[in-house]
Amino acid sequence: MKVAIGCDHGGFPFKEVLVKELESLGHAVHDCGAQELSPEDDYPDFARSVGLAIQRGQAERGVLICGSGVGANVAANKMDAVRAALCHDTYSAHQGVEHDDMNVLCLGARVIGIELAKELVRAFMSARFIGEGRFQRRLDKVLAIEKEQAHAIKPTAKR
Repeated sequence: MKVAIGCDHGGFPFKEVLVKELESLGHAVHDCGAQELSPEDDYPDFARSVGLAIQRGQAERGVLICGSGVGANVAANKMDAVRAALCHDTYSAHQGVEHDDMNVLCLGARVIGIELAKELVRAFMSARFIGEGRFQRRLDKVLAIEKEQAHAIKPTAKR
């Protein structure tokens, strides 16, 4: 499977280890950066790069790593066709794919250790969407929300 991986400075220490893990599992890795450790980089840039790789068909799945995983998760979910989730347990990492067709795994490098991160990547990459009955019905509803929001009037208020 083709998988895109991206990280900011908070996730940088995990990226190369996870690239090697993915490659050892037989996956083709599309590296979306960061290419060097820079405390001035921003997680939305890498979330966008991973999301674009999925949208363009350069990857079927993605892995995003930042300090907590939260920021990368929020940013990735702003993109059409991206269903990202922050997972710090193996059940969620595989169940999110099986039940919800999750295609981006977000990890917090300051929250979990590298061995758990490797386990999460293995669980995520080995899982397949069940794609029938209630799971497909629920995914269809999520996709309808995404389509509706793409055509919605955007609020003008600044936050």
